[in-house]
Amino acid sequence: MNTRVFVVACLAVFCILEVCQGGDLRKKFYRKSCPDAEEIVRTKIQTHVSARPDLPAKLIRMHFHDCFVRLFMINIYTLCLSFPCNVFWSYVHKSGCDGSVLLDSTATNTAEKDAIPNLSLSGFDVIDDIKDALETKCPGIVSCADTLALAARDAVSVKFNQPTWEVLTGRRDGTVSLSSEALANLPAPFFNFTQLKQSFANKKLTVHDLVVLSGAHTIGIGHCNLFSNRLFNFTGKGDQDPSLDPTYANFLKTKCQGLSDTTTTVEMDPNSSNTFDSDYYSILLQNKGLFQSDAALLTTKISRNIVNELVKQNKFFTEFGQSMKRMGAIEVLTGSAGEIRKKCSVVNS
Repeated sequence: MNTRVFVVACLAVFCILEVCQGGDLRKKFYRKSCPDAEEIVRTKIQTHVSARPDLPAKLIRMHFHDCFVRLFMINIYTLCLSFPCNVFWSYVHKSGCDGSVLLDSTATNTAEKDAIPNLSLSGFDVIDDIKDALETKCPGIVSCADTLALAARDAVSVKFNQPTWEVLTGRRDGTVSLSSEALANLPAPFFNFTQLKQSFANKKLTVHDLVVLSGAHTIGIGHCNLFSNRLFNFTGKGDQDPSLDPTYANFLKTKCQGLSDTTTTVEMDPNSSNTFDSDYYSILLQNKGLFQSDAALLTTKISRNIVNELVKQNKFFTEFGQSMKRMGAIEVLTGSAGEIRKKCSVVNS
């Protein structure tokens, strides 16, 4: 096949991918197939959050880590014209918001959840509990990917007694989960602004999305080993990060035992780690952002201006909802692509 014919053929395949995927996500996707689906998720989450106040931070992080794994093409020259559309898509589409972070490793594959950045993820038992309830009510209907997206939103929403952002549904579950993909594509807590910007751009998210979604650090905890270089060895000379507030740095040193402390945790938003609000940005402007990736948001004029805007709580809530909606649509599988897993931890047999 000459190059021109190959290119034209592949363009044709890509042009029909949206048709093969079945279109976009939409509101109330399960209105007819499982009318109680979203209520089941909401009720289950309310019960779990009442017993585990730290759960919102855990689930929103899990959702983020699920979505931030790249689209990856395998042997496109061979596959482009050799398989039916749905088979082609299953080969080329590795991940996105497809529930792949929920899959367990097997004897022949190390899954995303066992990649180093994901070893501290938790809340899988909650997703399994919700999925069991959904399967009891509507077998084979509600995807694990949608379950996670809804659970993350509803966990944050418990204290507000209303949804804090809109979750469109209709995602289907991926069947491939590779630890190497998570390791290569999740933005790291030690990234500088350029690295963060590129990581988000790879997912078609903007600098605005970057700053807004970083606000999720208003809840949750951080492990010492992910920021202790800022306290004890910032440039490799046993020094401290000069951009970190000295008083806050001294406080952190009373908590973290050293560079090798992998067990101690501290609140990312001091004294407010279970409260979803805009305090993250106020703290950031005091040079008390915990991670280097937090501090990086103050290193450019455009990102710093966004930080100043998001100090206003209503502004943060509005913008966070919009950015979460965009993030939740990253490289989703819809239509006949992927599958609806019976159990979120394993692909269907």
